[in-house]
Amino acid sequence: MGRCRGDNAGSEKFTTISNPVIVLSFIRYTAVGGIATLVHYIVLVVLVEYAGMNPPIAAALGAACGALAGYVGNRRFTFLSDAPHRRALPRYLLVAAGGALANGTIVWMGTELFRWHYLPAQVLATALILVAGFALNRTWTFA
Repeated sequence: MGRCRGDNAGSEKFTTISNPVIVLSFIRYTAVGGIATLVHYIVLVVLVEYAGMNPPIAAALGAACGALAGYVGNRRFTFLSDAPHRRALPRYLLVAAGGALANGTIVWMGTELFRWHYLPAQVLATALILVAGFALNRTWTFA
């Protein structure tokens, strides 16, 4: 079975957020997410502006490239995982799909039920999904 060498995810003494190794992993996770988002946007813009592609298709391809960048970055840099790709990649994609669904649900709840402006709802969704995604990827996807 694979494991996260970066923070000993399975060990009880490494489950607290006050652990500097976990804090460093979270910072790395956030940085990898930023880079993956940048990859998504670069692919989107290049395909639309230079290749003349339809924006929704370009956005989907950009998201796929960003997801791949996130998977590779988190596997190699954030979690230092040796989990087999045949197990880790489907789990990573499931966590990402769940995050996308949760994002839409939280923004819908914020705007429709609580009548918030969409941006505060999105900020809340982003914060919650960032923490949940980190926890799931650390303890399940790359463990």
